[in-house]
Amino acid sequence: MKASFLTLLCGFATVLAPLSVSADAQADKILATTRYAATMQTQQDLHGYMSKNGKRTPLSLFLRNENIQFSYKVMGNDNRFHMRLEDDHYDLLEIRGGKTTRFSDSKLSESINGTDVSYEDLSMRFLYWKDTKLEGEEKVNGQLCYKLRLTNPSKTAGEYRIVYVWVHKKYGAMMKLIGYNSAGKPLKQFLVTDLMRMGKDYTLRTMRVSTVDPKSNKTTGITYLEFKKAKKAEGKKTR
Repeated sequence: MKASFLTLLCGFATVLAPLSVSADAQADKILATTRYAATMQTQQDLHGYMSKNGKRTPLSLFLRNENIQFSYKVMGNDNRFHMRLEDDHYDLLEIRGGKTTRFSDSKLSESINGTDVSYEDLSMRFLYWKDTKLEGEEKVNGQLCYKLRLTNPSKTAGEYRIVYVWVHKKYGAMMKLIGYNSAGKPLKQFLVTDLMRMGKDYTLRTMRVSTVDPKSNKTTGITYLEFKKAKKAEGKKTR
């Protein structure tokens, strides 16, 4: 089964049964449920904005089973990149001039058009890291969640060395995420603030992304990801 950026965040899944396994094995299972919270039986196009200080950057996501394309516009020009998802692997690719090339690791942490959202954030690549650990249960906005610790396998790719993810215990949806640097200081926090219904499922309407100064631990910027339209896509899936 495959996942998408939105289903990783907000898809509803089968209730997780109690597991008589090690904490690490349970963490892997919970994370897999989060990634595959909703199988892409349908195809979807989602359109909205990244908003910061009144400035909106148009954003679209084209979801085709194991293929996901992200598109954002600056000065009327489309900028696209592409994720190909496998059960145990992902590829992050950039599309320029009709050519597809592997996305540079050095650009993963770059801000997208002055927002608090980076390419790494939008791709959610950290949900595919293999070093996972279950650290207990905590409530997020009154909802009981599993707390998972994810460790970056690379010392150079991306800005996060450790990422904590809070996953809804009943539904398997990600509720909150915080990314930390190598010194254990927070850099970014993600919080789902609103959902919208699509058929029998729910998907992201609004998510708040906050940049944190690792020295002062104060929020220095906030960007909202907001989707206004959601529709079932037509045509054949991309390859």
